[in-house]
Amino acid sequence: METGRMGRAALLAAGLTGLLALTGCGRGGQDPQAAAQAPQVVVSQPVKKNVKEWDEYTGRFAAVEGVEIRARVSGYLTAVSFQDGQIVFKGDPLFVIDPRPYQAVVDMARAGVAQARSSVQLAQRELDRAQDLRRTQAVSQSVLDTRSQQLQNAQAALLSAEAQQRAAELDLEFTTVRAPVTGRVSNRRVSVGNLVSGGTAQSTLLTTIVSLDPIHFYFDTDQASYLRYTRLNSMGERTSSRDGATPVELALPDEQGFTHKGRIDFLDNRIDDGTGTIRTRAVFDNPDMLLTPGLFGRLRLVGRPDYEGLLIPDGAIGTDQNRRFVLVVDPENKVVYRTVTTGPLVDGLRVIRDGLSANDRVITAGLQRVRPGATVTPMEQPVQGAAPAQGAQP
Repeated sequence: METGRMGRAALLAAGLTGLLALTGCGRGGQDPQAAAQAPQVVVSQPVKKNVKEWDEYTGRFAAVEGVEIRARVSGYLTAVSFQDGQIVFKGDPLFVIDPRPYQAVVDMARAGVAQARSSVQLAQRELDRAQDLRRTQAVSQSVLDTRSQQLQNAQAALLSAEAQQRAAELDLEFTTVRAPVTGRVSNRRVSVGNLVSGGTAQSTLLTTIVSLDPIHFYFDTDQASYLRYTRLNSMGERTSSRDGATPVELALPDEQGFTHKGRIDFLDNRIDDGTGTIRTRAVFDNPDMLLTPGLFGRLRLVGRPDYEGLLIPDGAIGTDQNRRFVLVVDPENKVVYRTVTTGPLVDGLRVIRDGLSANDRVITAGLQRVRPGATVTPMEQPVQGAAPAQGAQP
């Protein structure tokens, strides 16, 4: 009898166990063991932002005016009136060539002018006298014509002497070599006491000067960007740099932000057939003389009109040969493969041009544990680092 009670108790326990198992499987229609095996992933919806895309280029500064200082007259150098590397202003004296030979030539020219002027006065008096005598028929007409011609010759000689005097005074002025522009002067190439030659293309190079404020920045734009800018201009969405001053921003090699503001003032007339790029120039104010010719910099300009974009973390994007893709979780918690077209980075997030909608749940963490078609356990989490857009970088 006791053995029978033990048998009934064992059957009752087995029935309860089966009932609990059936109840667990029926809840939600999912096996708890299978649910425990579904990997957990973090999913986030794309962030919507107003995006301003920037195109970035590398270039080099160049002086607006660069001048080679050469002597215009020959002679011995007697003085240097600047310190190597200093800022000089237009009209400042830089070099002095011995002026004494040229002063002597000026004095001779002035004497020649005085002599020619005296000859003019004498010829004028003789002409006046001949005219008076001609009225009384005391002299012939030929004498009067001769006196008139002598006056004209004397006047021409005076003009020639005055021109020689101006040329001599000009050479004397050239003995003081002055700065033709405001800027920074290089080192002296010739020391005091040396004989310098002047007046030709092979004249002695004394130094160089480059202007600094304002300053140019040259960079090369690829032909794909050039075509994009041109088409946007034809559609009225962007002003061409040929028609207006396109604003640009610049950062130096030791700077993180684009703090220097400038504008494009020149676009070349052809695309280089060797590089496939077109030469472009921007101009920047440089009152503190920080920017100098030859210095590299990074320039950016607005590449497209502002638009409402979708952004996701860059780490959520995978690469499949030459394609970019993301993994999306559908309403049934299954992983779906999506090919996307990417854009620039904006505040650490990648712009998605095509392939996603605002309501998609993108896997942003746990990509290594899943594959397309697998069932996952999604954990909703907003995109980290979503801040107001400051500008896109390629």
